[in-house]
Amino acid sequence: MGCTRLVYNRALAAKTEAWYERQERVGYAETSRMLTDWKKQEDLQFLGEVSSVPQQGLRHLQTAFSNFFAGWAKYPNFKKKRNGGSAEFTSSAFRFRDGQVFLALSPEPLAIRWSRQLPKNAEPSTITVKLSPSGRWTVSLLVDIEIETLPESPNQIGWDLGITSLIALSNGEKVANPQAFKAKRRKLRQAQKALIRKQKGSKNREKARLKVAQVHAEISDARKDFLHKLTTRLVRENQTIAVEDLAGSNMIKNRKLALSISDASWGELVRQLEYKCDWYGRTLLKIDRWFPSSKRCFDCGHIVEKLPLNIREWDCPQCGSHHDRDVNAALNILAAFSCRFSLGREHNTQ
Repeated sequence: MGCTRLVYNRALAAKTEAWYERQERVGYAETSRMLTDWKKQEDLQFLGEVSSVPQQGLRHLQTAFSNFFAGWAKYPNFKKKRNGGSAEFTSSAFRFRDGQVFLALSPEPLAIRWSRQLPKNAEPSTITVKLSPSGRWTVSLLVDIEIETLPESPNQIGWDLGITSLIALSNGEKVANPQAFKAKRRKLRQAQKALIRKQKGSKNREKARLKVAQVHAEISDARKDFLHKLTTRLVRENQTIAVEDLAGSNMIKNRKLALSISDASWGELVRQLEYKCDWYGRTLLKIDRWFPSSKRCFDCGHIVEKLPLNIREWDCPQCGSHHDRDVNAALNILAAFSCRFSLGREHNTQ
C-alpha cells in the first residue's frame, strides 16, 4: 500500500512540475519509465521487492488526469497515509485457489472473512485490497457473471422524495428517514472534541483520529445498508418505478436543509435504483424536476399557486379533495408516467 501511494504521489508531482514549469504533458509511458529509474535508486530499491502493484497506481493516475481534462473531476490530489488507500492486483499478481486468495510474493493466503461466496466457476480478473481511514481492510474481487432478470411484475409505483419521510409511495406507504447521521451526531461530536484536544503528531491523536473515522464509517454503513435493502425491495416488487429528477447539488445550497438533504442521500438512492433496474429488467423513469407534482390535485388536475414546505396536507380549492402532500406528489408522478406511456403506445400503433 505504501509503495502504491509513493509511486502515485511522485508521478503526480512530476506531472504537475512538468506542466507548470515547461507546459509539457507527461503521459503514462513517461511515468512508467520514471518508475523503472526510481527502482534503481538506492533509497527506493524496496519498490522492486513488491509485485507490479505500483504500476497500477500509474494507470489510475492517468485515468484521474483524463477525467480532469474531460471536465468530469477536479485536479488529482496527493494521497495521504491517514486516508488509507488501495492496491489493485491483476490476474498475473494473484492466485485464487479453493476459495483462497494468494497475492504475489506472499506464500500465505489472505485471512478473509467472506461477506458472500463467489458464484460457482467464477474466476476473478482483478483483486483490490483497500484500507479505509477507520483502519478496516476489505478485499474486492471482480468477476464476470450473468445476472438473471426477475419475473415480470404487474405492479407500477411512483414515489416522491422527502426528508421526514424518505419516500412516499403512490400506494399510500411512507418510508421513514432513518437519519443515520443524526443518530450518531452526539457520538461524532464527542469524538471530534477529543481529537482536537490531542497534541499533533502524538500517538493519542492518531488513536482519536481512528475513533472519529470509525464513527463516520458507522454512519456510512448504516445508511448504505438501509438504502440497499429499500431499493432491492422496490425493484423486486415493481416492474416500473417513476421518480422525480431532483437537483440535489442545488438544493443543498439551502443552509437550513443542507444537512437533512445530505443525510437522506437522495443521489445514492436513485443511483442504486438505476443499476438494479438495469440488472433485473425493470423500468425506471425520471420525471422532469419542474413538473408540479406537489401543487397539482391528483383528482381534478388543479394547480395551486403556492404550497410552502411547512404545509404537509392541503385541500383542493376547486374540487375540495383532501391531500397528503407527499402521497399526492407520488400519485401525480406515477400518473405522468402512465400518460406518457399511453401516448407513446398510441403513437406506435398509428
